Amino acid sequence: MRFNSHSNSDTPPSEPDETLTTPDKNSPVSSKPDFTSPLSDQILISILSNLTKSQQISSCLVCKRWLRISGGLVKSLRLLDWDFLDSGRLAHRFPNLLDVDIVQACIVSPRNSGICFSNKFVSIHVNSFISDSGFIWKPDFLSPNLIDRGIQILAQGCPNLRRLVLLGATKEGLASIANECLALQELELCSITDMDLKGLAGFRNLQILKLIGSVDGLYDSVISDIGLTILAQVCPRLLKLELVGCEGSYDGIKAIGQCCQMMEELTLSDHRLEGGWLAALSYCTNLKTLKFQSCKFIDPNPGPDVHLGSCPTLEELHLQRCQLRDKQGLGALFLVCEAVRELVFEDCWGLDNNTFSTATICRRVMSLSLEGCSLLTMDGFDPLVDSWKELKRLKVVSCNNIKDSAMSPELATLFSLLKELKWRPDSKSILSSGLHGTGIWQKGGRSFKI
Repeated sequence: MRFNSHSNSDTPPSEPDETLTTPDKNSPVSSKPDFTSPLSDQILISILSNLTKSQQISSCLVCKRWLRISGGLVKSLRLLDWDFLDSGRLAHRFPNLLDVDIVQACIVSPRNSGICFSNKFVSIHVNSFISDSGFIWKPDFLSPNLIDRGIQILAQGCPNLRRLVLLGATKEGLASIANECLALQELELCSITDMDLKGLAGFRNLQILKLIGSVDGLYDSVISDIGLTILAQVCPRLLKLELVGCEGSYDGIKAIGQCCQMMEELTLSDHRLEGGWLAALSYCTNLKTLKFQSCKFIDPNPGPDVHLGSCPTLEELHLQRCQLRDKQGLGALFLVCEAVRELVFEDCWGLDNNTFSTATICRRVMSLSLEGCSLLTMDGFDPLVDSWKELKRLKVVSCNNIKDSAMSPELATLFSLLKELKWRPDSKSILSSGLHGTGIWQKGGRSFKI
């Protein structure tokens, strides 16, 4: 079990050492007075909250009182042992939790296995066997009834939760959270079905929601237009929405835009949306930030430009680890986001001079960030950047084909007018200049190859 308090401590033992908590009449230690007993709990809380990471772990072993107080300082916890929750010990040991992640505890994982499966969501030990097709592994999850029971125990024991990460929750489990945790503001749901999203209807203060429909190698859960429409109807007050591995189409995104009129940020990760969905973004009338992460495509069939519409309030567009080889889909995205003020490209595949030129329609760009875009050259970068007359901030890092030697005088002049500039396109040339005079590059000198 891992947890964080405001002192970022590790998990102390769930049970105290009885030799430290049970007095022994024959022990000389028991006769020593407890100098902390006159101190109130509030004073001890102030003292323990300022201890270092290792000191706070050790302080839990002093006595039952210190164990109880240190447990009350814990605000964030990642559960690894389901029995700790199911037995009720979690809420008793950590009564003031605000942030709980139970995903890893919901996966049946052999602790004696030498094979570890890791991704950005979980890290678990797995079993394996070899078949004709090679390595095979299918994860096992706790039963929905058992998960719902644990969720109900958690909700009753920790009613002040602000953030919660769940896996395999049903409509009834979500309803129990909504009834008990009235202050819950952020929810992350893994492996959930369309109909189970009806359980979100009881959340009054939910503002941030993340739906993880499918995770390669872990589970396949379908969230379609039905689920997106239910979500839109029961969560009209959402401010931020992230869809990971979700299916759907124009209808689902349109429903979200029409119902969630307060939504300011939308993130799509590894989406499986059908062609033509981009046109639905125009219904998101208050959208300020749009992010794409690890997407294999933007829109395979965006349709005619006249039907796309636009997002006039959009300020930021982020493309991170996406495949941008489809010029038509990327061009349609820029057309919808023509009012954008900040553009971010990070480790995107296929962003060359041809596809980058489709951003010319975004004429109000004030900030541009390029990182890890190795196909882009100065021939495509220079004219587009020079055309953005309102540009104030520029960041170019690890774009090795953008060479200083090909820079035009106009671009050099633009650099002198920027408010913020981070220019490290060619890491090799920077390292070479940094090693100048060290003798590393000279024949017969120290060997160093880049």
